[in-house]
Amino acid sequence: MPAVDTLYMLKFDVLIIGSGLAGMTLALHLAEKRKVGLITKRDLLEGSSTYAQGGIAAVLDTDDSVEDHIRDTLIAGAGLCNEDTTRFIVEHSKEAIDWLIELGVPFTRDDEHQTGYHLTREGGHSHRRIIHAADATGAAVTSTLGQKIKAHPNITELEHYIAIDLITSQKLGQDGKRAYGVYALDKNSDEVVTIAAQHTILASGGAGKVYLYTTNPDTATGDGIAMGWRAGCRVGNMEFMQFHPTCLYHPHSKSFLITEAVRGEGGILKLPDGTRFMPQHDPRGELAPRDVVARAIDFEMKKHGLDCVYLDISYKPAQFIKEHFPNIYAHCLELGIDITQQPIPVVPAVHFTCGGIVTDLAGRTDVAGLYAVGEVAHTGLHGANRLASNSLLECLVIGKAAAADIQAQDAIKLPAIPAWDDSRVTDPDEEVVISHNWEELRRAMWDYVGIVRTNKRLERALHRIDLLRGEIDEYYSNFHVSNDLIELRNLVQTAELIVRSALLRKESRGLHYSRDYPDLLPEAAETVLTPETPRGD
Repeated sequence: MPAVDTLYMLKFDVLIIGSGLAGMTLALHLAEKRKVGLITKRDLLEGSSTYAQGGIAAVLDTDDSVEDHIRDTLIAGAGLCNEDTTRFIVEHSKEAIDWLIELGVPFTRDDEHQTGYHLTREGGHSHRRIIHAADATGAAVTSTLGQKIKAHPNITELEHYIAIDLITSQKLGQDGKRAYGVYALDKNSDEVVTIAAQHTILASGGAGKVYLYTTNPDTATGDGIAMGWRAGCRVGNMEFMQFHPTCLYHPHSKSFLITEAVRGEGGILKLPDGTRFMPQHDPRGELAPRDVVARAIDFEMKKHGLDCVYLDISYKPAQFIKEHFPNIYAHCLELGIDITQQPIPVVPAVHFTCGGIVTDLAGRTDVAGLYAVGEVAHTGLHGANRLASNSLLECLVIGKAAAADIQAQDAIKLPAIPAWDDSRVTDPDEEVVISHNWEELRRAMWDYVGIVRTNKRLERALHRIDLLRGEIDEYYSNFHVSNDLIELRNLVQTAELIVRSALLRKESRGLHYSRDYPDLLPEAAETVLTPETPRGD
C-alpha cells in the first residue's frame, strides 16, 4: 500500500469497535453531537448480544429493591464484586430499561402485572426481575437499536471490518499514552485501512472461542482484550470464565443455548434415569448460581460417565412452554426433541468472560482516549461469577456513562498517522498452520483450563500456549494479515492472560475451582495483570 492514500484513511470523532448492545448504546447516545464510526466483523447484528435469550435484570417491581438486587449480585460474585460499581449499575437499571422501551423494544407484556411486563426469575435472583422478549431478548433489543443506527445520518457502519491493532502514541513515537484509532482489515477489499478517531471504544465482546465448546458466536475471539493489553491496559480477573450450565447437546446443533429462564420457570435437571440431582449439591437446587450448577453437572457427568444430563420442563402445560420459549421449542423440534413431551439433553459450555480490561464507571481505561464497555471490560460488577442477566444491563448503563464522559471533553487535534506498511510481507503459503493452531489452542484450553483446574494442567496449558504463540507471531510478521490470523493472534494472547491469572489465584472462588487450592481464602482479592507483570507465575 502506498504511504499516503486517501481512499484508505477514515476519520471519526468516535470509533466504536463492536456492534453488540454496548457498541449500539454508545453509538446512539453519541450520534446527536458526534460523527461515529461503528466497526463490526460481520453484519451489524452478528454478536453475542443478539444471541442473548434470557433478558435484562432490573429493579422494576415494587416488591423488589435496589438493595436486594445488589445483594444477589454480591452473593453470586463470591466476594469479588465492586460494591460501588454494583450499586451504580443497579441504581440506573430502571432508567436503562425505560430507554429501551422508549426506543420501541418489544418486551413481553403482562397486563396483570403492575409493570405491564412479564418478569421472569433466573438462578441467583431472589425476585422476578428479568424483563425479556420471550426467549429472544437479545435479538429483539439489537434489531430495534440496529434500525435506529442504520437510519442515523451521523453513524457510519463499517461491516465486515476487523480491527488489527490500536494506533497509540507509543506506536507513533510520541510521548504519553493515548489512542488515536485503529488499523483494520476491510475484508471485502482485503486492504488494511487506517481509521483515525479522537476517542476509541472497545466494545468487541468476550473470548468464548478460546475454548473448544462455547455458546458464543464465532466472532467472540478476545480481540478487544488482546488489543487493549498490547496497547498498555491492565486486565483483571481473567481466570473467571463462566460456563453456562445448559447448552443443548446434539450432534447437529452448534452450541445452542438453553436459557437459564427455563430453570427459572421450573425446569428440573435430571440424570438419564430421571433422578433429580441438584438438591444434593445446593439447597437452592436448579436456581443456584451458574458456577454451582455447572460444577454439579460436570461432577455428575464424570461420576456416571455421561455425555450429558437432561433439563426437563415437560411437566408444565404445553401452551406455557410454547409461549415462554418459542425459539427453544422450535429449534429443538427441528432436531426431533419435543420439549413439551421430553427432557432436553444439555452440557456446560463456556458462556461469558467475567474479567477483561480494567475500567472505571465511565468505561475509561489506562490509555487516554480509549474506552472499554461490555463483556470486553472489567468494571467489577461480575466479580468471581456473573449473576444471570446482569451483562446486558452493564452494557446499557456503562455505555451511557461513557458517552456522557466523551461528550464532556473538548476536541483534540489528531497527529499524522502513517498508513499500514505491508510492503515486506507475502501471501501465506500454508494456511493449514492457522487452522491447526486454532484447533490445538482451543482443545488445550478445554482440556486443561476448564471447570475444574489443577496447577499441573494450567502449567501444561501455558507451555502449549508459549509454543503456539511463537509460531503465530512468526507467521504474523511474515505474511499478509487475514481474518483468521488476526483472530488467532488475539485468541492466543487472551488464552495466556486467562492461564496466567488462574495460576496466580491460590484458592477456589466462584468460577475458578482448583483441586490444589480447594479452600476459600479469608480475604477476597482481584487478579490484575499489567503489561509489565513479570512472567514468574
